[in-house]
Amino acid sequence: MSDAQTIHEIKEKLRDLFPETPLQYSKFLSERYEADIYIKREDLTPVRSYKIRGGFNFLDKFLAENPNATEFVCASAGNHAQGFAFACKHFKRKGLVYMPTTTPGQKITKTKVAGGEWVDVLLEGDVFDDALNAAKSYSEKNEVPIVPPFDHPWITEGQATIGAEILDQMDKPIDLLMVPVGGGGLSAGILPYFNEQSPKTNVYLAETTGAPALSEGLKQGTNIILDHIDTFADGTAVKQIGHYNFEVISKHYKNEVLLTPENRICQTMLDFLSYDGIIMEPAGALSIDALKCLDPSMVKGKTIVCVLSGGNFDFSRLAEVRERAMKYEGHKKYFILRLPQRPGALKEFLGCLGDGDDIARFEYLKKSSKVFGSVLIGIETNDASHFDVFFGKLDHLGFQYQDVTDDEIMGDFVI
Repeated sequence: MSDAQTIHEIKEKLRDLFPETPLQYSKFLSERYEADIYIKREDLTPVRSYKIRGGFNFLDKFLAENPNATEFVCASAGNHAQGFAFACKHFKRKGLVYMPTTTPGQKITKTKVAGGEWVDVLLEGDVFDDALNAAKSYSEKNEVPIVPPFDHPWITEGQATIGAEILDQMDKPIDLLMVPVGGGGLSAGILPYFNEQSPKTNVYLAETTGAPALSEGLKQGTNIILDHIDTFADGTAVKQIGHYNFEVISKHYKNEVLLTPENRICQTMLDFLSYDGIIMEPAGALSIDALKCLDPSMVKGKTIVCVLSGGNFDFSRLAEVRERAMKYEGHKKYFILRLPQRPGALKEFLGCLGDGDDIARFEYLKKSSKVFGSVLIGIETNDASHFDVFFGKLDHLGFQYQDVTDDEIMGDFVI
């Protein structure tokens, strides 16, 4: 049996859980890029992400070989947990999920709902890798099989069913396929399938700039472990690509990995919420935002598919998303101002603001002397070029200030 036949068999088994997800034409994206762009809506699975595919396939194949297995364990930043929980409930097996303490509350709740009485959740560590180590320890001590989130052939086979559905749903050749990368399970499944079934399709993989494990690994020729990652796009924020997945990707992927800034992804999320009413999590918007990394000539006139990998978005984070988007677009800045403690100084400062500029934050941090007071100020504007004029006026008047917009520690404090 060929790999393609295996993947098609898995795809048919998945129909017992949910219908194939839509391949939706995006008028908004198509007009923006002057191309025919389609979105594979994995946010419309029962757990609002593609992870249900790999989790189901792993349990299905493991139970075929070990029908008496009664318990499974996994680690996840959220989406794999929900897919795992849904599969445990489907097969009526107990499941234990380890999740980072930083996992959005919405994903924790949905994991419990997906698994019902069959699944328990434990929070461990600050990042995914901490939770994974805890799950591995539990697995070894209790001889319970661990269901990996991405690093296993059964997982990648399940995720490859997305590629099978895409080719079944399209009635014309696909020029570009945009795929997000976290641990590599999705890309390690789709790449070999498309290389075999649609070899003329140019596949691009996309990571965030804050977690470029695959990009750096391919550059160095080895599967590296990152020292630090940005966990904002929690669905793809891992320090290391799966070992099996890295080998597969290294063999099949020839393009440069596209790196997208977390803050720019936020604008993409807001665009789709505003124009199409589609709710994306940060990792879910990754492949769509990555179109901005390509030269317009590579996109114009092409038929393109973007995999929207998930829509498990915690709306308590909406203010942060808006904040990050405005900072990326240059419409918001923060700075520390040394305000002279003399009559008229505040009025002079306010006079530096132009039409369309607004003070979003103004608070004293401390008084450093009797002559000056330090103030944290946030300014929003409808035109990013206004800041050049604004700072020019401050310089002319002799005000001392420090731009802290891109200071990570200060940003965490402010947001």
